[in-house]
Amino acid sequence: MTDAQTGRTPTWRPVKRYLWMLGAIVPGMVGLAWLLVHLTGQQVFWWVGPMLAFVVIPVLDQLIGADDTSASGDIAEDLENDPFYRWVNYLYLPNQYLSLIFACWLFSGGGWLTMSTVDKIGLMVTVGIVGGIAINAAHELGHRRASAEKRLSKIALAQTGYGHFFVEHNRGHHLRVATPEDPASARLDESVYHFIPRSVLGGLRSAWHLESVRLAQAGRSRWSLHNDILNAWLLSAAIFAGLVAWFGAVIIPWLIGQAIIGVCLLETVNYLEHYGLRRQRLADGRYERVGQRHSWNSDTLIANVFLYHLQRHSDHHANPQKRYQTLQHSDQAPQLPTGYGSMLVLAWCPPLWRRVMNPRVLAHYGGDIRLAALRPVRR
Repeated sequence: MTDAQTGRTPTWRPVKRYLWMLGAIVPGMVGLAWLLVHLTGQQVFWWVGPMLAFVVIPVLDQLIGADDTSASGDIAEDLENDPFYRWVNYLYLPNQYLSLIFACWLFSGGGWLTMSTVDKIGLMVTVGIVGGIAINAAHELGHRRASAEKRLSKIALAQTGYGHFFVEHNRGHHLRVATPEDPASARLDESVYHFIPRSVLGGLRSAWHLESVRLAQAGRSRWSLHNDILNAWLLSAAIFAGLVAWFGAVIIPWLIGQAIIGVCLLETVNYLEHYGLRRQRLADGRYERVGQRHSWNSDTLIANVFLYHLQRHSDHHANPQKRYQTLQHSDQAPQLPTGYGSMLVLAWCPPLWRRVMNPRVLAHYGGDIRLAALRPVRR
């Protein structure tokens, strides 16, 4: 970009370059929880994951504010090709599994500390948050064309057993987003507690259908290792079996619990990303092209660096092959009142959620509720 007054081309300074490493250290919450309990004797620190995700980060988002700067042109191309950003993304995975192994050791009685059931629930929630954010790391990797990155995506998903996300998100959700056919697009007035089972079951059915069709066209059986759902689930089963063999059956309920927490966290994010938004049908019966106005955005700085720009969701849907570091702010997209950390908590309180978000949906459509994503019975 050229300064109109001086004629100079200012130097682009990627101020967030090293902040992106914060995303890779998220799994360190497990070790941090143990260390704080060990040093202070305060058992409440087993809950450090939800404390950081739903209290500290939202407060920092409010204090630091938004960052709507975007790179474009040659600068964006340079950022896209910079391997630093890829390795920041890759680094999440070894940290993720080191934290899972450490947590299993703690669940099985290690750590030189005595844990109550409540303490273990707190640790389980912390580990689940790590697994939920791992699905976001997998989301970034799964959009890449390189087969190695696609394999890494499946590995990141294995902790939560959510391997079918690899199929459904890329080949289902991106095609049908903000339409009645997409189980991961929330309807106006729908609570998150109704949405999560609908999205989980609908996404699973859709993924199985998509993969069955792909394999049938290739002349292969759906019941083979060529099935990306089955091989992803087998990877999860192998990891869980290995952990149980190592630490004992005592960790089984905690492994299952953390997976459920991670999936619910991911699906709550799905809930708020497209809540009440709808693509309209054209005269030929097809839906309008996916645009910036079909996803809710937020530019809060802290949540964005922890989530690899997931909050710039409109540009991601418009340009799914873009890497996270080049996703741009959109003035056309509807804006959330704050970052994901606060909005997740709000979503878990449906009356407050509707009070905050329903007026925004209606304002987005100029007051015409018929244009919003209504539930079938209401329409």
